[in-house]
Formats: sequence, structure tokens, C-alpha cells
Amino acid sequence: MRQQENKSPGDLGFQIAPMIDVVFVIMLFFMVMAGAVKVEFELKIKLPGDSEAAASQEIPDELTIAITEKGQVSINDSNVDTPQSKELRQLYIEICKLRENARRAKTKLLVTVQADETTVYERIALVLDTLAQAEANENVTFSIGEAEEV
Repeated sequence: MRQQENKSPGDLGFQIAPMIDVVFVIMLFFMVMAGAVKVEFELKIKLPGDSEAAASQEIPDELTIAITEKGQVSINDSNVDTPQSKELRQLYIEICKLRENARRAKTKLLVTVQADETTVYERIALVLDTLAQAEANENVTFSIGEAEEV
């Protein structure tokens, strides 16, 4: 008895021609994409902390503007302007300097306005207006009374 081999017309076996076509398409893709690769160059940047100027311009964690009952305004225990001044130019200049230093350091300028309980509201409003003019009124908190010693 002789066995008959079943060969159907649909079974052609392993075809190499389509495989070569796929390999050429993949190779063409990688050749085209290789031209789109960007070469990276060294960036010449100066990091903070290398210069003496960075050490001299330390930004405090929090800026405290105190207003006494007599109207004296001080920044971190340093008096600015006089109790009678209506423009607070020194306060404006100091706030602008500190805000610019905070922008360079990419940090937020945190301001706490601390007033006595008997401080005239007009003086507090004048300090807040000065902060708004100096564009430093985004992170402002308020405190009433004396600062607590830790």
C-alpha cells in the first residue's frame, strides 16, 4: 500500500520573498529615522553657589514687616521710613530688592505683616498698598500682637 501525500494547493511552505520585503522596510525606517536624531551639545551654565555674590544675597525664609502702634514700619527688625511718611519709599525699594532676589533664586517671597492691636488701620493699608506696588502681595500672611519668641 502506498501512502498518498496530501499536498493542498494553499500550502506553499516557508516563503522567503515576503520576509526580505519586511526586512528592507524595517531597514529603510531606521535609516530615515537616523537622520532625525539631534546631536546634544554641552550647555554652558553657571550654577549658584560658586560666586561670592550668591552668598551675600541670602534670602530669608520669611520676611516680617512689623508695624508698631506709633506707625513705625520695620523689615526683620530694621526700621524703614519714618512713622509719618505717607509713601514708604524705603519699604518699596527693600521689597523690590528682595522680590528680585527671590525670582533669581526661583523661590517664593513669603511676607508676614505683623501689627500691634492698636495700630491705625490706615498704616496697615499703606503697607499693603506698598506690597502691591512692589508686586509682592501673592504670599502675604497677617499677625496681630507681639512676635512669639521660640
